[in-house]
Amino acid sequence: MNEKYIKLIADKLGIREIQVKNTAFLFSQGATVPFISRYRKEATGTLNEVQVAQIQQEIKKYEDLDKRRDSIIESIESQGKMTDELKKKLEDTLDMTTLEDIYLPFKPKKKTRASIAREKGLEPLADMLLLKQNSDSEEFAARFVNDKVENIDEALKGARDIIAERVNEDADARNRIRNLFKRESVIYSKVVKGKEEEAQKFKDYFDYSEKLSRIAGHRLMALMRGQNEGFLKITIEPEEENALTILDRQFVRGNGEAAKQVEMAVTDCYKRLLQPSIETEFANIAKDKADEEAINVFAENLRNLLLASPLGKKRILALDPGFRTGCKLVCLDEQGNLLHNEAIYPHSGMKESFEAMKKVTTLVEQYKADCIAIGNGTASRETERFIKKIRFPKDIQVYIVSESGASIYSASEVAREEFPEYDLTVRGAVSIGRRLLDPLAELVKIDPKSIGVGQYQHDVNQTKLKESLDNVVVSCVNQVGVNVNTASKHLLMYVSGLGPTLAQNIVNFRKENGPFGSRTELKKVPRMGDKAFEQCAGFLRIDGAENPLDNSAVHPEKYYIVNKMAKDLGCDVKDLIENKEIRQKIDIKKYVDDKTGLPTLNDILTELEKPGRDPRGVFTAPEFEQNVETIKDLKEGMILNGIVTNVTNFGAFVDLGIHISGLIHVSQLPIKRGGNPASILKIHQPVKVKVISIDYNRERIGLALEK
Repeated sequence: MNEKYIKLIADKLGIREIQVKNTAFLFSQGATVPFISRYRKEATGTLNEVQVAQIQQEIKKYEDLDKRRDSIIESIESQGKMTDELKKKLEDTLDMTTLEDIYLPFKPKKKTRASIAREKGLEPLADMLLLKQNSDSEEFAARFVNDKVENIDEALKGARDIIAERVNEDADARNRIRNLFKRESVIYSKVVKGKEEEAQKFKDYFDYSEKLSRIAGHRLMALMRGQNEGFLKITIEPEEENALTILDRQFVRGNGEAAKQVEMAVTDCYKRLLQPSIETEFANIAKDKADEEAINVFAENLRNLLLASPLGKKRILALDPGFRTGCKLVCLDEQGNLLHNEAIYPHSGMKESFEAMKKVTTLVEQYKADCIAIGNGTASRETERFIKKIRFPKDIQVYIVSESGASIYSASEVAREEFPEYDLTVRGAVSIGRRLLDPLAELVKIDPKSIGVGQYQHDVNQTKLKESLDNVVVSCVNQVGVNVNTASKHLLMYVSGLGPTLAQNIVNFRKENGPFGSRTELKKVPRMGDKAFEQCAGFLRIDGAENPLDNSAVHPEKYYIVNKMAKDLGCDVKDLIENKEIRQKIDIKKYVDDKTGLPTLNDILTELEKPGRDPRGVFTAPEFEQNVETIKDLKEGMILNGIVTNVTNFGAFVDLGIHISGLIHVSQLPIKRGGNPASILKIHQPVKVKVISIDYNRERIGLALEK
């Protein structure tokens, strides 16, 4: 990688050049972000996953810059207009905007007013007006009247068009106007005439203005949505007079008639070419910034959702509740395998309710269910109340589980592949139960955009959103680790170094040959080369393996170190793991070698303490108020338990167990103005809230966070 880029990346991220250089080399060798941050700490100087990912993004940015530069150089050379000075200027440029500014005069254009004027031979007149601004412009123009140019006015107009285009393509002029936009531009919005009634949801923006540099991302998104839907007209600009003053100082150099022509051309340039161009540029910059904010919110919410604590290996009876159509019921084993399914009708009268009670009691006993999961959709609280009336022979915990995205999953190709013989309702109920067992393993099967977290998700750049969310899923899966003998293809494909093909090959190999007994056996999987094995092995777990390290985050390439530790202490690896006193005798400095330093050795010792531990913490379930089941049960001033379901820049949504989430507006949170609600609230966080407003007609609930 270009040394110049390495220095720029290091300076931008505040890290050493050698860290960037080594990380870039690892990427060039096919390493992934999770692998580099977890298993190459000596090379990176212990950079964390975020920093490694930032380096990857910066590398991509400069690769794109180089590709564009090569394309521009090729274009200018094909026109025969390249000079040594111009080529050096292009090669020295480190910014995409500057690169495009340099290219602008050489960029092939469709027919423009300036190109038409040039075809009429008026370029020399434009040169004269610029060079001799104290002269008589009409005297110059008269020389260019001919069979192509009817009169002096047409000649001057053509010359002004050429001057306007030159001003627009002048890099210094563009930068001066950019700086003005950066300092002073204001975003204005007006309602489109005749759309006042239809546009009521954008009423706050019918006559709105705010300095662009200060506008919050979610307000900008709202404005742009209003514009995209045809209800608002948006403009972004500084004071026109200030812009024209800047341009006049640069281009108008005299008091004669020619200078007046140049001034007219400058004004035309700004209004017709330069202002719209820079406005678009700044609208895109502002949109990109708002997108980044929204995508970051979405990514953080998704991370918290995926890393929600699993219930663990329990047998589950799961219910997808409903009134008229009944409740779809499924029984799952500890691995989430479907054992039984049927429908019950607890809300269809006394007889049906009694039959449903008997059926649930029988199934709990027959399939040895440990707990019951109920989806939080229609009839959720009523079904919960029905279940809690049943007297089971043992203690059965009842949990309310989010259904967000379950319907998307049940109709997806993934669900059809898993359960080709079952209908959508069965698949949906299975998904609800599995989410309780292991949220991460189940949610990776659903498009993150369908899970219902984030803000303005359909308005942001969809490519960047997908890339960001995919990176979050990869990060979470590798942070937790994956049981290679029970994981689905959809979970395995996010493991470092795998992907869809290898994930499927692992599943196929497992079906044909039985469970993997060791990590070494992974090398027998078709297309599992040395590089893929290196990248994935540390993140795959083999429960019950003969070598206990195979169920840990210790990478196989470092087993030799653990074996040496055990040999030096006269024990085996199992003793090292089980006996704290033996581990305390280890002097890790003895095991530093040319491939392994203290960071990795410390990680190994930490892993030996609790091999294969789940970083997601202990499962806790929210408890809603039993007497509050609909919005009509709410009263202002009530103090309620809730659970955070979504965090945005303008506040947090809280599930109160009534199918309608309440909003804690950012103004009701103990953070400074302009602060981020995500700094104090996370998805799945239990909270105590106070009801401060209720709009029964619009079904809106205002909440305040209780201390």
